[in-house]
Amino acid sequence: MATVPANRLVGEADPRLTSVTYMGQPVAVQQKTGGTPAIVRFETNRSLTGMGHERFNSAAEAKGPRPAAMLSRRLFESGQVSWVHVYGNIVTAGLASGASQSGLDTIVRDMYQYWKPGMTPPSLEELLANMPAEAAPAAAAPSADGGPALDPRVPAHLWERSRLGRERWMAKQG
Repeated sequence: MATVPANRLVGEADPRLTSVTYMGQPVAVQQKTGGTPAIVRFETNRSLTGMGHERFNSAAEAKGPRPAAMLSRRLFESGQVSWVHVYGNIVTAGLASGASQSGLDTIVRDMYQYWKPGMTPPSLEELLANMPAEAAPAAAAPSADGGPALDPRVPAHLWERSRLGRERWMAKQG
């Protein structure tokens, strides 16, 4: 039979089991030395590129949401690497002159960590201010038959197909 600590009530949840300190998935990383001291290699438990090779010589080349590009940007932002090569689950990086390997394994390990202690979520106003203009809801145009307003982002052929389907359904209902 388990005992309840004096500072907790019976039936109260154990804070060690219910408090979340990190959100996301940590990546298991083994850091290894490359062929020379200026090269560092990381072996992960995640495939980052599938069967393709990706090489980046600068953060500007690491465009897009792909895991290899995202990780490369983060490694370049550290200022410790001069190039990054990713193949499958292997990340190889060339150290910038005078840079050390320290902390690079943490960047790889935390690449899927979205929430860390001390972070504060952005307010709704901040999120809306950062929303691109094309993502903002478009004004709905009134329909020709006086029915509900039609969203201009939906192609006309889909509205027509929906209207015909609604008519068939209404005819079956009697």
